[in-house]
Amino acid sequence: MTQGKPTGNEPIRILVVDDEHCIRSSLVAFFEDEEMEVQSAGSAEEAMVLLKEAETRGKQFHCAIVDLRLPGMSGDVLILKAHRMFSGIHYLIHTGSSSYQLSDELKQIGIQPGQVYIKPLKSLGILINAIKEQIAT
Repeated sequence: MTQGKPTGNEPIRILVVDDEHCIRSSLVAFFEDEEMEVQSAGSAEEAMVLLKEAETRGKQFHCAIVDLRLPGMSGDVLILKAHRMFSGIHYLIHTGSSSYQLSDELKQIGIQPGQVYIKPLKSLGILINAIKEQIAT
């Protein structure tokens, strides 16, 4: 596997991190319908466990879609921590905060305003396009 990019017929692997079960499950179902491999976590701590397990298996996620307001560790802290530990994963922020501004730390690791999506989205297809664009770069 090329870091951060699926090869050959390998499916895109997505990690969805959101504490709202209905959002998490709808994203998982949508991505599965798009023939992506998807796992989900309801907290940043649970996501870190899944990230470690995936790396151990040699099946690292290509992209993580992360909510910011999570119980325990916040989504932005998760992204910063995961970025240091697991290279090659792309991140999209999926937040309900319409006034969210990227921190300098997130900007420094390459997160851009175009990678922030405000809930609710008119179409989940927007995330598919974003994932494919992130993985292609």
